[in-house]
Amino acid sequence: MSLHYDGGATIIQDEKEESLSEDGVFIEIKKLGGNCRRIRSKIGIEASLDTIWDILTDYEKLADLIPGLAVSKVVEKNDKFARLFQIGQQNLPLGLKFNAKGVLDCYEKDVEILPHGKKREIQFKMVEGDFTQFEGTWLLEQFSKTKNEDNHQVIGGEESSHTTLSYLVDVKPKLWLPIRLVEGRLRKEIKTNLSCIRAEAKRVITAFTSL
Repeated sequence: MSLHYDGGATIIQDEKEESLSEDGVFIEIKKLGGNCRRIRSKIGIEASLDTIWDILTDYEKLADLIPGLAVSKVVEKNDKFARLFQIGQQNLPLGLKFNAKGVLDCYEKDVEILPHGKKREIQFKMVEGDFTQFEGTWLLEQFSKTKNEDNHQVIGGEESSHTTLSYLVDVKPKLWLPIRLVEGRLRKEIKTNLSCIRAEAKRVITAFTSL
């Protein structure tokens, strides 16, 4: 096992796992063998599950929120199902760009009521694209607080809720694409994605409370 620092973030490494926690985003990468990786990440957001769900499922607007997502188009939409065509774009050294295209099937699950709140998830799988395997889950878990520190109800119920947004994905690029390159790109991209969703949720809440 080794311990080193990268840009103010602590990274713990061994042969199978690497975890990073920075700016409120936790990311863990696990080697599954060969060219496959399992990435688990999460972020805490002071917003309701419904607010974050609406952001995630406004699929075509995601390209406006997330810098590395150049295109996000809905190809097919039915009840609790969406097929998306997406193009991700990342800048590489020497002025190069890395583009990844894919068609993703997304399955929107029903809300589950829990003793401490509720949860809901979107399961996704790439059915066509630049990866041999790319499938996982967006998981939203709301932990409800009915009152603020002054023992008063908060307008709209937004700031009275804390939601953990988790992103879990198993990824295996095609043979011509080095896994270490993909791993590094995905780590940065996931951190940015989660941070952008948190910022958008904050913007939505601010706009609502200012009405």
